Formats: sequence, C-alpha cells, structure tokens
Amino acid sequence: MSSIDTNIVLISLPTIASKLHGITTLDVLWIILGYQLVIASVLVNFGRLADMFGRVKLYNLGFAIFTVGSGLCSLSGSPAELIGFRLVQATGAGFLFSNSAAIITDAFPIQERGRALGINQISIVVGSVAGLILGGILTTTLGWRSIFWVNLPIGAFATLWAHFKLKELSTPEHTKHLDIPGNLLFVGALAVMLLAITMEAISGLRSYALYGLLGTSLILFIIFILVERKLKDPMFDLTLFKNREFDAGNITIFLNALSRGSFILVMVFFLQGPIFNYSPLEAGLYLIPMSFSLSVMGPISGILSDRFGPRPFVIIGLLLSSIGFYLMTRVGTSISFLITLAPLVLIGAGMGLFASPNRASIMNSVPGHRRGVASGISTTLVNAGNTVSIGIAFLIMSTQTSRTTLDRIFSGLSISNVKFSEQSFIASLHLVFYASMAMLLVSILFYAFGFSITGKIKGRRKMPGR
Repeated sequence: MSSIDTNIVLISLPTIASKLHGITTLDVLWIILGYQLVIASVLVNFGRLADMFGRVKLYNLGFAIFTVGSGLCSLSGSPAELIGFRLVQATGAGFLFSNSAAIITDAFPIQERGRALGINQISIVVGSVAGLILGGILTTTLGWRSIFWVNLPIGAFATLWAHFKLKELSTPEHTKHLDIPGNLLFVGALAVMLLAITMEAISGLRSYALYGLLGTSLILFIIFILVERKLKDPMFDLTLFKNREFDAGNITIFLNALSRGSFILVMVFFLQGPIFNYSPLEAGLYLIPMSFSLSVMGPISGILSDRFGPRPFVIIGLLLSSIGFYLMTRVGTSISFLITLAPLVLIGAGMGLFASPNRASIMNSVPGHRRGVASGISTTLVNAGNTVSIGIAFLIMSTQTSRTTLDRIFSGLSISNVKFSEQSFIASLHLVFYASMAMLLVSILFYAFGFSITGKIKGRRKMPGR
C-alpha cells in the first residue's frame, strides 16, 4: 500500500499541478517532500515506541492512520490541505516503515533473512508497478482525487488482517524513553536545508539568505549530534555505528537513496512535460521495466546472499545501476520504449540486487533487542536521502534551464509565453543522471573498502549485548 501510494502520487503530480487551483511549484515539490520529511523524522522514535510497546501493535496502527490520511487527501480543496493531509498519511507510513523489516527479521532465522526480505521486496515492487498503472488509469479516467481512493479498501483490509494474523515476537522494553529534543533538531535541520535548496532552485535567493539557511541547518545538525551523544536513549544511537557492518551498510544505503530518490519524479515530468506530452498512463508504462526488473532480482539476490554473503551482490547492484544512469544520459529529444528499456532494466535490476542483501547485513549486525532502532535508523537514512535527492535534482536542473521555465513545467502551466530550449532541458536531466551515477560509484568505493577502513579505526570491538 505504501509503495502504491509513492508511485501513484508521483505519476499523477503533473495532473495535480494543472488541476488544483492556486498550486505553485513549491507546493508540488512539498507534496512529495513534506511526506518524506515526516517519515524521515519520525522513523527512529516510532521504532523506539515499537521496541517499548510492541512492533505489531504500532504496525497495525500505521495501517489505520495511513488509510484515514488517504481519505482526507481525496477531499483536499487547496494545495495547503493536500500537503497537510499528506503529513497525516506520512505519520501512518512512518509506523509501517519503522517496523516492517524488524517484524520480518524477528520471524526468520539468520540464514533465511535475506530470502525473507527479498520476498518482502516483491510486495513493494508489486505496489510500485500497480501504482504506475493505477495512477495512469485513474488520473486519466476519474481525475487525480481517485488515486487516493485505492488505499481505502486496501487499508481497511490490511488493518483487520494485521490485527488478527500478526503475532508479537519481540519482547517490549518499557524502560526506554523517546528522544523528543533529538527528533525536533533532526527535522528542523533537514527542513531548513530542504527549504533553502528548493527556494534557491525555484526563485533564487540572495547569497546571505541561502548561506544563512544552510548555516542554520548545519548548526542544527551539529547540535543534534552533540545532544545524541549525551542522552541515555538517543534518537540515533551512535554506538551502533561502532559496528563496521552497520556503519558501511547505512552510509551506502544513504548514498544509494541520494542517487535514486529523484529519478521517478524527474522522469514523470520529462515524459509528461512539454517535449513529449505523454498521458499519465503512457508515462507509467514507460517506467514499468525498472520496477519489473527490481521484482525479479530482489528475491534472487536475497536467496543468493543468504548462501554467499551480501557484499558481492551489493557491489554488483550498485554498479549495474550506475551503468543504467550513464545510459540514460544518451536519451535525447526523441524517445521510444526500446531506447529506455536497457537503462531502466539495469537501474531496476541494480536496485533489486542491492536492497535486500544490504538490509539483511544491517539487521544481522545488531542484537535482536536493537532491531527496532536499527531498522528505524536505516529507513530514516533512506527517506532522508530520497528527500534531499529531490531538492538537489531540482537545483541541478536550474543550472541549465531557467527558473521561470522550470517553475511553469513543474506547476503545470503552459510554456508557450516563455523561451524554452529542448536541448537545455535535456542537458539539465543529463546532469541529474551523471550526479546519480557519481554517487553510486562513490558508494561502491565506500562499501568495497569501508569494512577495512572502519576496521582499522575502530578495531573489532563488539557492541554491548552482542
């Protein structure tokens, strides 16, 4: 349900931008960014709540909140209402994301966890593909509000099913405490940074305003780290990063998310934008090869990583995706399904190879009673990377395409009365793809050598409780 919602909203954004009265480019971006920002900011504390009161109970609560939020989104009468109700959705999604990997890890022995997480990835991909197709069909035939209706029957069923079928396997720790100061500092730092990036990309900021916002964000991050080091039960348990596998896996997963997070959004506006003017359904069909290849490789890599270890599959996956991004830089003003097939398959296959082995290595690196927090940290880094990726992509595009043109494209307005260069717009997309490729290559270097580097620094110290 959560992955359906991600792609169903993305594929419908151009239509929302053109149909919702009074919407701006900043509103369009924050329909996505606000959702991801909430998830990124609440995941660890929701994981802590799950460790305290039971993962299944809060996982079930997440279904109910997400379903209510979906219904509210369909009733939105203004951009502010839609953004606000998306935050309700995100709260529910936070309970789902912070507990899913931990629940699966609890249920399977260590030698089967890669396979289990790989199979779980199929549900994510089925939702992803369904979101692209359903989003296109519903938006084209019934309008953009209908994309939120699909969550209502699924959410109602899932809430009841989870209540009766899922069993609590973890042992609650009622002695833990929530880290409210850390949570506020983290979300504040991330929000200020995103505000600076998006406003600079859309309208431009005076240098003192841009640097002031970025400096404020940096200061808040520094204070966040200092606070986390002092608290007994911090939001980010920095002692977990003394574990080499946990350290390398999480930094790699953040760089991976930073490289991929903006891709579907950029492709949606590329395909539905002024060059091709595809319908939401046509754009969704173009993107299916990426999700399909991910669904094929995800469970395969999970099974193989259980047998041979995660490292080779993580590295090969990152390499395949980087090649796919490079091939996307060959796409120009003429496009066909066959032209995009190979790069999208490579990007998706790389994601499939990477995801479950890397997640399994992270979850296996911590003791059982810390998996809720560990799952929350890694998923927070994924969502933070995805969120920042969108802002960075928009900022990169603004270096090649005028802010006025980008503003009109992303807010669903006609570009007939502004100067538009197809070559400049394509060049801006290529820069985003090159940046994604570069981040993946950096993540390969870190993952390949990160174990030995962190090992030299930290030795072979084990975490408390291991």
